[in-house]
Amino acid sequence: MQTKSVLSQADVTAMLDAAQQEADSNGWPVTIAVTDDGGHLLGLRRLDNAAPMSAYVATEKARSASIGRKETKVFEDMINGGRNAFLSAPLEGMLEGGVPVIIDGQVIGAVGISGVKPDQDAQVAKAGIKAVGG
Repeated sequence: MQTKSVLSQADVTAMLDAAQQEADSNGWPVTIAVTDDGGHLLGLRRLDNAAPMSAYVATEKARSASIGRKETKVFEDMINGGRNAFLSAPLEGMLEGGVPVIIDGQVIGAVGISGVKPDQDAQVAKAGIKAVGG
């Protein structure tokens, strides 16, 4: 039987806090979503002045990064590169800003950010993941 790490509620809180600190230090009004490895929401934080829609988009970015097992930028780049058939994949958050949490080579969850420019969303997500050593 295989074993792997899982995200605890303390891990989720640490990632939300670290991502919020990164967003706050840059004045970015974002929503932060954290999912488990199956794309199920474990935590959501919508910062002041973040657009209501960002809660949905951040959650879908995290979900797509979890079940797709890679950064959502990869999916966006494939589509922008002409692989339009990928639009039929059962994923909705195929925009940059979803980043998987990888521990010991295993995806154990993801962080999705929405609210600012794509590379800034990814920057905030990665800052959150650093809180758990991913």
